[in-house]
Amino acid sequence: MKIVVLDGYIENPGDLSWEPLEKLGELTVYDRTSYIDAPIIAERIGDAEVIVINKTPISKETIDRCPDLKAIAVLATGYNVVDYKYAKEKGIVVLNVPAYGTDIVSQYAVGLLLEICSHYGHHDRAVKEGRWENNIDWCFWDHPMIELSGKTAGIIGFGRIGQATGKILKALNMRVLANNPSQSDAGREIGEYVDKETLFRESDVIFLHCPLFPETEGLINKDSISKMKDGVILINNSRGQLVVEQDLADALNNGKVYAAGLDVVSTEPIRSDNPLLTAKNCIITPHISWAARAARQRILDVTVENIRAFMEGNPKNVVNP
Repeated sequence: MKIVVLDGYIENPGDLSWEPLEKLGELTVYDRTSYIDAPIIAERIGDAEVIVINKTPISKETIDRCPDLKAIAVLATGYNVVDYKYAKEKGIVVLNVPAYGTDIVSQYAVGLLLEICSHYGHHDRAVKEGRWENNIDWCFWDHPMIELSGKTAGIIGFGRIGQATGKILKALNMRVLANNPSQSDAGREIGEYVDKETLFRESDVIFLHCPLFPETEGLINKDSISKMKDGVILINNSRGQLVVEQDLADALNNGKVYAAGLDVVSTEPIRSDNPLLTAKNCIITPHISWAARAARQRILDVTVENIRAFMEGNPKNVVNP
């Protein structure tokens, strides 16, 4: 089979090997194609039967222009860039990687919180600028230091990643509240399941680990923020569209929200007019929670197995069965 990778660079900037994919068929790899729907996408797919994508969109129009296409393998868990319902109508399976970054994404989420609480980066720069050397006291700090022990963390979305984050927070001696459509015994060992109203009201820190669905879009907004504690901290490395960004920026600027640690925004790459860029106490990183080499290797390994299973007639990790 002909296999085309349309945007391979972010998954593999050179530290992984495409060789396992090469063993499955005639492989063509493009580092980048397009992040908006464009004719070049179908042109590069050509007569390929299998394509591998990360964020290159696959629309109805592209699918119609590629009659040989049989499978779309997504190098991620999220597959909203694919018109997967239309793909199903055309008999095209869409494959994803449902679990690869549980540990690194939870580690990153807590890392954002720790940076907010202790300002490691700022004080490192201050020391190297000579401020400690020239300080009259034996130490100094420019921001309030926050001890997390005894505080309450609320986690919205208590699946694999949410529970992994909860375990770390428990180790920091934090009380963990959880909100999730379903509950489990494993979850109850980590946190206390509550409704969103309770979570908003009682949490000192709120983590977003939920998927983007119509019912979760704009979950963090002016109304929900008004229900939170004054000085709450928000951490989001799930999906940017979970947050109404102007409402969060306003809350940061007026002090209702003390700080936010964000690895995702509503439009990526971020636009220069995003209100969070100028909001107070807002850390923004470029959607890299998932990007540790070990996690990217797992993505590639699962994708190879997804394609192999599809070729053998037993597809797995199909999102449009």
